[in-house]
Amino acid sequence: MYTYVNGTIIRNEEVRISPFDHGFLYGIGVFETFRTYDGKLFLLDEHIDRLNNSLRKLNIVFEFTREEVKQIIALLEEANGWKNAYIRLNVSAGEGNIGLQTKPYTQPNIIAFQKSLGPAASLAVKRGKWLETPRNSPEGGSRFKSHHYLNNVFGKREAGDDPGVEGLFLTESGYVAEGVVSNIFWMKKNTLYTPSVETGILDGVTRRFVMKIAGESGVNVEEGLYVPEVVESADEVFVTNSIQEIVPLSEIGNKPLPGADGAAVNELFTRYREAVRL
Repeated sequence: MYTYVNGTIIRNEEVRISPFDHGFLYGIGVFETFRTYDGKLFLLDEHIDRLNNSLRKLNIVFEFTREEVKQIIALLEEANGWKNAYIRLNVSAGEGNIGLQTKPYTQPNIIAFQKSLGPAASLAVKRGKWLETPRNSPEGGSRFKSHHYLNNVFGKREAGDDPGVEGLFLTESGYVAEGVVSNIFWMKKNTLYTPSVETGILDGVTRRFVMKIAGESGVNVEEGLYVPEVVESADEVFVTNSIQEIVPLSEIGNKPLPGADGAAVNELFTRYREAVRL
């Protein structure tokens, strides 16, 4: 298996970065995860925009273009031979002196790697579990997809290793936030609800896309502050991310849910897959 590192494709076991990289020392780095479908990069522009915005806020002097990212992925596809793959594009601050730095980082480390996913599958189903671990507040004014993942790690440990369970965070104030690796949605009659970014959640690329296609299909979409009892009273609940797409929940807390049989989730999943094929 091969990885892209600062312009070069090398074997995974040969990848090296300096221990003085501030991404390692202080967690100053961001990443995007997205997937390819038969070689097609889905929602690429949205991922690039979010990544570039995060780099500016972290004072990392680098900006990706669409063509640069496409070239990186093309090199990985040629080396690994995978047309259907998970992609992680990672940018860490780069080397610096020991101690916190205020000046811009001008030589970041850029690493991209793949994991084979196989062809797109049908709807997967998970069970939702409310976590006692609270969702932490963002480090800045909004949440980055950053190297600071300890809160997610604690949430995953509490949820357990079962891939069929998605741990669901509440804020310290008790409002529904997001999953360990996902955003959460629920349907009640003809309205689709999701927590507001005011809760400190990651404004997921797939989250925004699902809100868009739901609105285009005539569904009312509302963001706000909600307690768990509101979610448990919903007709359908599902979670989203760029790799797993749309994943319905068969239960949450002690409340059974329709899972893959939900009408709304099937409609949105169909529209999502239609967009993938365009």
